[in-house]
Amino acid sequence: MSQVLTLIAKPLTDDHVRIALSVMPVGTVVDWLAAGQACDLRFSGPAVVDDPVVRQALAGAPVDLFCQPDGPARRRQLLLADMDSTIISAECIDEMADVLGQKATVAAITERAMAGEIGFTEALRERTKILAGLTEADLQAVYDRRIRLNPGARQLVATMRAHGAYTALVSGGFSFFTEKVAAAAGFDYQQANRLHFTDGRLDGQVTEPILGSAGKLAALHALARQQNLAASATLAVGDGANDLAMVKAAGLGVAYHAKPVLAQAAMARIDHGDLTALLYLQGYRAAEIQS
Repeated sequence: MSQVLTLIAKPLTDDHVRIALSVMPVGTVVDWLAAGQACDLRFSGPAVVDDPVVRQALAGAPVDLFCQPDGPARRRQLLLADMDSTIISAECIDEMADVLGQKATVAAITERAMAGEIGFTEALRERTKILAGLTEADLQAVYDRRIRLNPGARQLVATMRAHGAYTALVSGGFSFFTEKVAAAAGFDYQQANRLHFTDGRLDGQVTEPILGSAGKLAALHALARQQNLAASATLAVGDGANDLAMVKAAGLGVAYHAKPVLAQAAMARIDHGDLTALLYLQGYRAAEIQS
């Protein structure tokens, strides 16, 4: 069986590759995907190389890595991505609360929810109540001034779409933001929770049922069926406990700069790189990445 270990770093040096090769099977072949950034180490054998062994050899160097069976199936045909702290750098709900001087209170609840310490649905209802009184203009100002795509987001979406994949942004946040972020990043589809406005202001309520962990998992299954894809052809990426179910169910589940509860459970994790790392995990070369 052909296997591949992918190394990703900025920069990825010849020394990093040499150290990894020292614990790889004899005959491993080096294939650079992007000069100074990513390479595949291909080898044959019945077992996948143990990632922790390579990490230990690299002695804490800021290198992301993942080992998997090689072949065309590495390139997934459905991308399901979380939004907050994954596709964008911020947590929208925390930034909304900052307008009311309540960011510290809301951010503390967000942190506990993403760490899996409290239920997501309960946490979202509690935080949404604090947002009562905000106007649509306030939300627009939050988007305009505080919401930015993470590095590599557009390239990830554009490249997978260019190679036939369907791309979806599915968030436990709010549709006011997912609609805009999905358009900015180029996603085919978006889904999120909906806020209630009364007399032009948020009334502290969110439309039921709340889209949380189960909703994200359901979206993964529904979109895979819609696209006539097996679970093995899907990629899911997120950063918190709310993403755990979809990340574990996907053919390639990635924890992106994630909380420990997700990083420890995910098949793959990106701790150092930007979102283009997800392309290198699929074997894309620098020349194939769309801007």
